[in-house]
Amino acid sequence: MARRKKKSGANTSLTFNNKMFAFMIPALAMFLIFWIYPLLQLFYYSVTNFNGINYNYEYVGLKNFIKIFDNGTILNSIGITLVYAAVTVVLSNILGLALAIILNTKIRFKGFFRTASYFPALFSAIVVGFIWSYVYMPSNGMIASIINLLGGNGASFNPLGNFHTALFAIALVEVWKGFGTTMIIYLAGLQTVDESVLEAGRIDGCNEWQLTRLVKLPMISSTITINVVLSVINGLKAFDYSFIMTNGGPGKSTKTLMFQIYEIAFTDQKMGRASAFSVVSFAVIIAITIVMLIFMNKREVEV
Repeated sequence: MARRKKKSGANTSLTFNNKMFAFMIPALAMFLIFWIYPLLQLFYYSVTNFNGINYNYEYVGLKNFIKIFDNGTILNSIGITLVYAAVTVVLSNILGLALAIILNTKIRFKGFFRTASYFPALFSAIVVGFIWSYVYMPSNGMIASIINLLGGNGASFNPLGNFHTALFAIALVEVWKGFGTTMIIYLAGLQTVDESVLEAGRIDGCNEWQLTRLVKLPMISSTITINVVLSVINGLKAFDYSFIMTNGGPGKSTKTLMFQIYEIAFTDQKMGRASAFSVVSFAVIIAITIVMLIFMNKREVEV
């Protein structure tokens, strides 16, 4: 009798596991249909002369890859994207970490400042792009108007129209929108630091800067890794603000990898070449992400 009950229990457990697997099927199907299948199509179209409209395309082998490297387009886009990513990663993480450390202390209106810092992340990229286009506008824009009030020449202020400043101008917009997210992640990491460890450091004579540098930062090293890697991936996929605010200009100064793919695919109507461009971009992003993970993981501290 006892054996029968045990067998029944085992069947119930097996049925429960099967039901759990059944709940995974919709998510797995979505993943296969909307991620794996398009990815395979991307590799397939990269070796054809498909134009995105006419399906009477031909196999061209590696001609698309040779073409994008021959004219230097991809190397220029990679350079622009790496500069953009470097600026956004460094600034968003420094600003996010500094704010997280400040807002993790006992200050008045802490909840308000946390909410206000995260508020820009709630806006869509289109809204943010249009807002900052006005802020950067020469003559009548917000910054230009302030310059005029101070007696300067606001008409000469045009960062989006300057070849040397346009990329950094849109990178600052990315930082403004994204630093709140990094701040929240850092704040969550800081709140896991054991207060008794900090108190022991204070007893040993450490000031707050020493506690932050020698105790808090090593103990949230995994959080730093997460934020840096996410920021790198986000920076390498940059497209929104170069499209909304500068349309890749002036010249080619803000034509990131993703913008170049968009232009080749939908402006030039060379979907096959755009697919080849995407394959190379995918490989570059994966390679950089893996290198960053290895580099950051070596510096993590086991707590």
